[in-house]
Amino acid sequence: MDYSLCMQDHITSPTFFKNPHAFLSRADGVSTGIYAGLNCGVGSNDDPDTVAENRRIAASLISGRRDTPLLSVYQVHGATVQVVTEDWGAERPKADAMVTKTKGLVLAILTADCTPVLFEDSHAGVIGAAHAGWKGALRGVLDNTLKSMQTLGADLNRIVAVIGPTIAQKSYEVDAGFRDNFLASSADNACFFEPGKDNSHFQFDLPAYVRNRLSRAGCTTIHDTAVDTYSSEDHFSFRRTTHRGEADYGRQVSGIMLAS
Repeated sequence: MDYSLCMQDHITSPTFFKNPHAFLSRADGVSTGIYAGLNCGVGSNDDPDTVAENRRIAASLISGRRDTPLLSVYQVHGATVQVVTEDWGAERPKADAMVTKTKGLVLAILTADCTPVLFEDSHAGVIGAAHAGWKGALRGVLDNTLKSMQTLGADLNRIVAVIGPTIAQKSYEVDAGFRDNFLASSADNACFFEPGKDNSHFQFDLPAYVRNRLSRAGCTTIHDTAVDTYSSEDHFSFRRTTHRGEADYGRQVSGIMLAS
């Protein structure tokens, strides 16, 4: 893999993506306290004006301009994909992925342990971004994103998918009921679970499951930034916040746009 760490641990992968993009960390933001850094989560209890400023900073880090529309959806852990044709402002549709062939719009996914995946077919001029928590991934959000990109003219054999910072298996303890959701879908999913501290707990490999879903859906070029949000203090983590007993948590942005 050839990833570039720049802008204080914001991650880009210029070898794979031809268009502006970044998996942003907490660096460069103006939030304070438990949200310290670049909290772009409008669903958090952070000061709305501060979040708005962070989102302008994020737009600048990805596109080079503070006024570039940074579009995010109202994420519901489902499998719906929104086709983006224009800036929708604050009116966020309920979905967990976006695709577009419209230039000048940042497709932004907000996460704090769930898996952000960015997509590009540079030849067709089609990009996508997906929020793949375990529920969305199991329900098919990644499969649907690839299908939606193809409806806009992308070729499955040309699509590049990059997995951003997400919770790693060593940090993701789950119970037997959680595991049963995956085994009910396919017995083959047992390979994504390792034994935990006792017979009723397991360690789940979310990024490996995401890679598998992408591969099964026909995506042949898949890369992983391999950053564990739980153990990285440079990233927000819902699970780390929960374990610390903090009242709330921030969200980082992963975004991509078609250059104007």
